Amino acid sequence: MSPYLAGLRAVVGSRLLLMPAVTGLVFDERGRLLVALHADTGLWAPPGGAVDPDERPVDALVRELREEVGAEVEVLGIVGVYGGPEFRTVYPNGHEMAYVNAAYGCRVLSEVTPDRVEIDQVRWVTEEEAAGLDMPAWSPHVLPEAFAWWAARNGRISR
Repeated sequence: MSPYLAGLRAVVGSRLLLMPAVTGLVFDERGRLLVALHADTGLWAPPGGAVDPDERPVDALVRELREEVGAEVEVLGIVGVYGGPEFRTVYPNGHEMAYVNAAYGCRVLSEVTPDRVEIDQVRWVTEEEAAGLDMPAWSPHVLPEAFAWWAARNGRISR
């Protein structure tokens, strides 16, 4: 938790907060998507996190990918900006968050390694494999668009 968020939580407790966030839709050369097993929720999802005050969203994305999975990426563009009830989360500690999430398409430039703090495991998945994972409620709204975006840019679909 960032110092900014910790300060807010000290004032509002676990009540609902609206937070800007970013997600890295990171693809490899075969068109597979990077997903991470998040230690706090036990769910698989693309890596990402909250945007801190005065931080540009793309800078938050690069920071989060480096911190969580050690990834260096080329940011290729925005896939979409998302929000709504599917982006509301109650964490195991009771903290409730609603996210407005900018999802960026990226190409991986380095090896990836989970930080073993926020992220327990990482793996590369096709769209079909992603559908079989335990993922957050927002995944069915974002991942099909992510794979379509990647296919349109690269003229192929992962198998």
